[in-house]
Amino acid sequence: MRRGTDIEAAAGVLRAGGLVAFPTETVYGLGADAASSSAVTRVFAVKGRPRQHPLIAHLADGAELDAWARDVPAAARALAAAFWPGPLTLILRRGDRIASEVTGGADTVGLRVPAHPLAQALLAGFGGAVAAPSANRFGHISPTTADHVVADLGDEVDYVLDGGPCVIGVESTIVDLSGAAPTLLRPGGVPRAAIEQVLAGPLAAPVSTSAPAPGTLPSHYAPRARVIAVEPSELLAAVRDGIGRVAVLAPARLLATLELPAGVIAAPLPDDDAGAARALYGLLRDLDHAGFDTVVAALPAMHGLGEAVADRLRRAGGPRGKPGNNHHE
Repeated sequence: MRRGTDIEAAAGVLRAGGLVAFPTETVYGLGADAASSSAVTRVFAVKGRPRQHPLIAHLADGAELDAWARDVPAAARALAAAFWPGPLTLILRRGDRIASEVTGGADTVGLRVPAHPLAQALLAGFGGAVAAPSANRFGHISPTTADHVVADLGDEVDYVLDGGPCVIGVESTIVDLSGAAPTLLRPGGVPRAAIEQVLAGPLAAPVSTSAPAPGTLPSHYAPRARVIAVEPSELLAAVRDGIGRVAVLAPARLLATLELPAGVIAAPLPDDDAGAARALYGLLRDLDHAGFDTVVAALPAMHGLGEAVADRLRRAGGPRGKPGNNHHE
């Protein structure tokens, strides 16, 4: 495994069918040539990810949309113009250039143009689409630094492109535009309200026939510790349900108002939703490394980035077991 900031070296690894971990504004991705079945297959093997779970393909520029998707609706072009480069993934009908392994055999594909300058440079230097889920073991906490990638995947990655900490810290918003109505499959870095303003109407809720998408399993983004996600008013009651060493994950301002039981540790998040999103995964990793058994987490209000943070906390605390037939990043 090599690590550094050499764009040409990283692009060369992709051209040779290798794997490159690279920073985006959301989390670090584990990238492979999206047109290469063998390279994409290796992504699934390294992550321990079921083959039917689709990946997101990253593009250098929105002008490449028609090269990787077909029957692109006007709504997709409007959203791409408004939010690309940025943390928005669009689910569209798959173009012929995408390896079928990227989509898990589905006829749809998730596409986005990341905003991180190193990601943009890598994609431009490579000259094609890069399929990339988060650069971590399947179902676990997403990485927001190169150190997280190395700790999770080590020498199974050929090159780690180190771009420092991710500035958003939670994954992209996913909107399905392959069906009758634009549908929000996963809240993320672009708030719901901003998307609905561009569309001049509300986003639909997913149904059983919605296109498969990353990050939507009931249990995902999970630390080893048990996570109990509750409304702020229920924090102290939930602490009593904790087992072993217990930490309370909540905004600093809220924690300052609580008298925690002896032995329970406060794990403060920034008070603003953007700061909480940026810090969330790193703090969950820190609590795991410190040996906590239970994390009781306060759910933020369901607006702006708070909706994405709440979604991640609920999935981190979801029922754990063998992966089902849903799809996640």
